[in-house]
Amino acid sequence: MKKKMVSVLLTAAMGASLLAGCGSEQAESVADTAESVAETVTETAEQTAEAVTETSEQTAEATEEITDYGTGEIKVWVADNVVDFTKETIDKWQTENPQYAGYTVTVEAVGEGDAAGNMITDVTAGADIYGFAQDQTARLVAAGALVEVAPENVSAIENDNAQGAVVAATVGDTLYAYPMTADNGYFLYYDKSVVTDPSTLEGILEQCEAAGKNFYMDMTGWYQVAFFFGTGCTLTYDSDSDGNFTGCTMDYDSDKGLVALKEMIDTASSKAYQPGSSAGDAVNYAAIIDGTWDAGVVKDFLGDNYACAKLPTFTGSDGKEYQMSGFNGCKLLGVKPQEDELKLAVCDALALYLTSEQVQLDRYNAVGWGPSNLNAQADDAVKADEALSALSEQFAYTIPQGQYPGDYWTNAEALAGDVTGSLQGASDDDIKAALKSFQETVSALR
Repeated sequence: MKKKMVSVLLTAAMGASLLAGCGSEQAESVADTAESVAETVTETAEQTAEAVTETSEQTAEATEEITDYGTGEIKVWVADNVVDFTKETIDKWQTENPQYAGYTVTVEAVGEGDAAGNMITDVTAGADIYGFAQDQTARLVAAGALVEVAPENVSAIENDNAQGAVVAATVGDTLYAYPMTADNGYFLYYDKSVVTDPSTLEGILEQCEAAGKNFYMDMTGWYQVAFFFGTGCTLTYDSDSDGNFTGCTMDYDSDKGLVALKEMIDTASSKAYQPGSSAGDAVNYAAIIDGTWDAGVVKDFLGDNYACAKLPTFTGSDGKEYQMSGFNGCKLLGVKPQEDELKLAVCDALALYLTSEQVQLDRYNAVGWGPSNLNAQADDAVKADEALSALSEQFAYTIPQGQYPGDYWTNAEALAGDVTGSLQGASDDDIKAALKSFQETVSALR
């Protein structure tokens, strides 16, 4: 820059010398001009140098990496069967990232079913990082138990994971959690020596009846939507950015709802039908609608006759064929708000790592949890898993489970009780009345 300034000054001086012979007034004018140019160039050079110095300082400051995140304690809650895996994974993470080694990380066994309730009851005493089921996201946000995902992590999470898992981790337009699995749903396990054709619900019941075997299915809220969503009914709740419920969209009180509820009643009337979805509690069964968490139990029970499939179709009272539907869900990992920004950064980094592609794949290999990460889902071992394959096929006919008020599940359980009780043998008018009452109650919940 100094060389350029000197060049301009020399050029101006030479111009003044050449024009000196044209008269003193012209010479003075040229000299004045040269002096003015020199002053301007000098001033510009000084300003530019200052700007370059300031920019360099800002760049250096922006690119400076934090090498010491201090010390502290982090508490992590996960399901009992992944406690050891999580401890080993965190130890490896701290070894590979010494900048986080100043934190003592404690892993405790608190399952997804209890974690949300515990966090909502006492956020301060709760874990810094915890696993929870997707239907609890709105409640946790409303309770102030979830902090927004670190902005630098949002793009990777949205691009790398199954869409349903990303939707489940989002409230309003804000991402609040890290997807960990995409295996929360149900499908059909069956004994292939008894059920030779698992494609229709009527056929499964007939084959089970003929063999004197049981067919297990839960008719409560999480499972009963298999019938209602299958006939095209809708039941969703809207919530604001704070996780508070603001409205409900529901059309169970309709011809579609009537077909669904009548099918539930007919299914429950079969002598093969048994209410329930826990393979560990089931007896003498040849078919059960259950999830991946019971794959090992079912394998042990069925042995060489073990088989899996998507849910069957059924023929409704209107003569039309319907594919059984349901929810698809996932396990999420959340971070609670922190007063210490450095600790929050460590928690975000750890949550991102515990839900990364490789860790999801390692967790599948260790305990069988189905990944939400798209690359991990494409792994050969994951694709060869019969239970996960059946669930994946079923997911094509399901919807992501959104947020539902706690009292919805209570009312849905009561409806299931009516299906196996008071609604057996009921007229269409009585069934319609039950649907109307159910919709009025459930749609008003907030």
